[in-house]
Amino acid sequence: MRIIAGVYKSRILKAPAGLKTRPTSDRLRETLFNVLAPRIQDARFLDLYAGTGAVGLEALSRGASDICFVETAASAVKFIRANIAALGITSPALTIELADVSTFLRKAAAAKRTFDIIFLDPPYDVMEEYDSTLRALPSVMAVNALVIAEHRKKDKLADAYGQLKRTRLLEQGDAALSFYGQITKDDN
Repeated sequence: MRIIAGVYKSRILKAPAGLKTRPTSDRLRETLFNVLAPRIQDARFLDLYAGTGAVGLEALSRGASDICFVETAASAVKFIRANIAALGITSPALTIELADVSTFLRKAAAAKRTFDIIFLDPPYDVMEEYDSTLRALPSVMAVNALVIAEHRKKDKLADAYGQLKRTRLLEQGDAALSFYGQITKDDN
C-alpha cells in the first residue's frame, strides 16, 4: 500500500496483517482521487472509520489543508500515527480522534466543525453503520460538501439518506464508491 500521487507520492504505508482492517486498495484510491481532483486543494477532509489512514493521507498528499481521522480501534490508530511519522508529517492540520463515529459527529456538530469532503469506509459487515452515519453527516457538512461511502459492490446503498442524495456510483472490482450531496430545494 502506498501514496498514489502528490507530495508523498510512492511512499509506502503500513497496514496490519489480517483482514480486520481492510485498507482501500491503491487502485480504488486512485479512482476516488481522480474524481476529487478539482475539489481537493485546501479542502477540510474527514476520514471516518480511518483504519490505516491511507485515504486521509492521500488527501493530504494531494493538497487538502485539514485532515481529521476518526477511528474506534486503538490498534488502527497506532498505524495511522506510524504512517504519519514515517512520512515525516508534523502538521497541526492533522487530527486523530480515537472515538466512535457517532460520538465524534455529535461533538463536531456541537462545536460547529464542518468538512468539505467526508469519506467513510465502515466495516463491510456492519451495514447499519452506513445508514446511521450518512443520516448524521449533514450536521458537519460545509456548504456544497461531498460525501463518499466505500462499500461492497454487492451491498447496494440507498439513493438517499435523510438530507443526502446519491449523485454518482462508481464500481471497481468487488468495491463501490457512492457519492452523496445534500438535497437542495431544486431536488424536491
